[in-house]
Amino acid sequence: MVDAILQASARVLLKHGYAGMSTNVVAQQAGVSIGSLYQYFPNKASLLTALHNRHAEQMAQSIEAILAAPGGHGLRGEVVRLVRAAMAAHEMEPELHRQLEKERPFFESPTDEPGLSGDIHRHILRLLQEHPDVVAHSDLALAAWMTMRMTESLVHTAVLHPPHDLDAVRIEAAIVDAIHAFLTYPRAG
Repeated sequence: MVDAILQASARVLLKHGYAGMSTNVVAQQAGVSIGSLYQYFPNKASLLTALHNRHAEQMAQSIEAILAAPGGHGLRGEVVRLVRAAMAAHEMEPELHRQLEKERPFFESPTDEPGLSGDIHRHILRLLQEHPDVVAHSDLALAAWMTMRMTESLVHTAVLHPPHDLDAVRIEAAIVDAIHAFLTYPRAG
């Protein structure tokens, strides 16, 4: 029943936006009574939170599956995997992601929330520590934070607000180039 309610919530959110979303409409779309809906979700804010959490978990599973695969292709190969993982996660239900993102960003600061954002930050920090010979930054925590933020920002825009005249393959390669260049470019001073 919870899954049916969340699927209906997603449909209603996509059609009407959060302002036009109501528990009555969601219950009707899910084919359940309003009382049944209220057993699990006391209001539309709780529906949005549950929908957000479910989508974030799906994204996390997608990212983890790609990042858990064997690496071994140097820093550039790791950046390719990171960008590919972020692209794949954002390509999951992009319209729903776009609507949910309006209400609450998925990637908050890793110090604000321990979930997906913290896991990604730790993964990036670990891969930077594994490649000290090519990473041009002595402050690896800052470099990991910048890498995470650049990846999220560029991938988010590329998938959710793609330029009409550029294909995803070229954009993904350019994102890899930008992040790799940031990590390896010799710093002045």
